[in-house]
Amino acid sequence: MRRRDFIAGFAGTMAWPVLVRAQPTMPVIGYLNPGSPAEVEATDVLPAFRRGLAKVGYVEGRNVAIEYRFANKDNARLPALAKDLAGRGVAVIAAVGGSAPALAAKAASTTIPIVFRTGADPVRLGLVASLNRPGGNLTGISAIGHLLTGKRLELIRELVPKLSVVASLINQASFENEVEWKDFETAVQPLGISLVRVEASTPAEIDRAFGMLVEKQAQALLAGDDAFFYFQREQLVSLAARYRVPTIYHAREAVEAGGLMSYGQNNSDGHRRAGVYTGRILKGERPADLPVEQATRLEMLLNRKTARTLGLAVPETLLVEADEVIE
Repeated sequence: MRRRDFIAGFAGTMAWPVLVRAQPTMPVIGYLNPGSPAEVEATDVLPAFRRGLAKVGYVEGRNVAIEYRFANKDNARLPALAKDLAGRGVAVIAAVGGSAPALAAKAASTTIPIVFRTGADPVRLGLVASLNRPGGNLTGISAIGHLLTGKRLELIRELVPKLSVVASLINQASFENEVEWKDFETAVQPLGISLVRVEASTPAEIDRAFGMLVEKQAQALLAGDDAFFYFQREQLVSLAARYRVPTIYHAREAVEAGGLMSYGQNNSDGHRRAGVYTGRILKGERPADLPVEQATRLEMLLNRKTARTLGLAVPETLLVEADEVIE
């Protein structure tokens, strides 16, 4: 998507309320994202969401309107943005980009249907009663990131075979930070690997976290699943290169930006499926009757150029296992 087209599209949102008044039958979707328009522009997630809507017959500007709200990487803004969307009486809120927008939307309305897309366990977060029977006004897509920690550790261990100290990067401001830490502890326990916890919830704290990695002599890093780290992926990739720390991420976009390796759900696929669920609700289905979908498309990306820069020999087994190798 060209930048001028994207900006023009967002500028056009200022006319949407008038368009809705002129065509009262056109439903309005509230789109809540913790990132910024520029960051969304740099990925395929918004086009993917629109593709999901189109699959069930909804095309933005033709028979559906979208009100966009971005927190610009400040999660403290999400509750007010969610309340604003609820106050406008949108037909559905698509709260995508982690647990923070989902929880903000849940707090904003108990009646407006909400579709979330999160890497956390939505039952543990209290978003739904169960995966098969959500039971309320929320349903969505779970990237099951909390179940992938062990596999990520296994993959980074193949690249760093003498791994004895690994660090985990945790956003201490996130709702599920302690649960995520326990997942890390469980993954390393049977391997005899020492685990170092480093925390960051701001860009400055990420800088300090990498200094701590050096002090603790960590040989590799598992970047947390929190959406904050997704949006700070370029900073993480730059610091990992500067400090020569082999790092595995949860999203392919980090590897495309020069990161070493990733393993997780394809973000575009997750947002496309969120778009499909949003469209199905617009057609009359109830969130309570739509089971939470879990990731079905997991992918592993490997940046061979970054591996060479770090002096890592890539085993043939990893090259075969990788869904994509960036040379």
